[in-house]
Amino acid sequence: MIKIGNTELGDFPFLLAPMEDVSDPPFRFVCKQNGADVMYTEFISSEGLIRHAAKSKKKLDIFEYERPIGIQIFGRDINSMCKAAIIAEQSKPDIIDINFGCPVKAVTCSKEKKSDRGAGAALLQNVPMMVKITEEIVKHVKIPVTVKTRLGWDDNTKNIEEVAERLQDVGIQAITIHGRTRMQMYKGNADWTLIGKVKNNPRIVIPIFGNGDVNSPQKAKEMKDKYGVDGIMIGRASIGDPWIFREIKHFFKTNKYLSAPSIEELVQVCRTHLEKSVQWKGERIGILEMRKHYSHYFKTLPNFKNTRMKLVTSFSLEEIFSTLERVREIYSEETLLSN
Repeated sequence: MIKIGNTELGDFPFLLAPMEDVSDPPFRFVCKQNGADVMYTEFISSEGLIRHAAKSKKKLDIFEYERPIGIQIFGRDINSMCKAAIIAEQSKPDIIDINFGCPVKAVTCSKEKKSDRGAGAALLQNVPMMVKITEEIVKHVKIPVTVKTRLGWDDNTKNIEEVAERLQDVGIQAITIHGRTRMQMYKGNADWTLIGKVKNNPRIVIPIFGNGDVNSPQKAKEMKDKYGVDGIMIGRASIGDPWIFREIKHFFKTNKYLSAPSIEELVQVCRTHLEKSVQWKGERIGILEMRKHYSHYFKTLPNFKNTRMKLVTSFSLEEIFSTLERVREIYSEETLLSN
């Protein structure tokens, strides 16, 4: 049984990655329904939290059905990160997760005179600072602290083995490692070799979760068997495909592939996602923010461009529901088989 603190995660948990502008409560809901074991919020700016920014505070919304769930924060200032962790803890998550892995310039670049810059994966260039931030957060909160990070800043500084040991020594209770450097961003193939070395280091006793390029049941099993990780975090592959979690679990159990979701289920899950989005954000914002998901949900459907345009240009919830029902009718399995 894999555990973070006293929270049991199962024998081999699958974690939904904390993706900015994706891993909000509506998206987490459909992933949880389809087998994700552990949820994480979108990353939240420590400076935004301590300044009570509305956008940052909204990201603290979590729900009982999501448990176990972690709130992820990022920043580079020790005091701000500690204060943000305390604020996040008041929302009663199961985990506080520290983002030491985000590669985007808006987070990592320290040239801009903004207090959150130089955070995320940038701290892989300053391991003592990373360790100090982590140590102080562990001291200031009562719930388990975990970390998500990368192999290193670039190919010449892949320091994850040192980082994992030092962070474990100051009290983190699990670490998720993305198999790329910061300079790679999301390009090239994720390299799990060092993830495996961290897992097989006899000094390491905390759970090690692997992340990067797991986009099929076969790939998930390969990573589990080859590198011995304690669980797998899935990010981009779940966008438009929350079924990936249940498909992987089915494959692990039976060594057989689960049938792809029917058009009926595809439309229903998309509709549920939209309904949850509207409930959480209000009708206008919920409709607007759902638009980025349609092309992912329906990427396998032929001749979908015109229908997609209707979905992404409508401001009427009733009209969108009607269009989704039309998708169900047009792309029913019977219709596809007859063409």
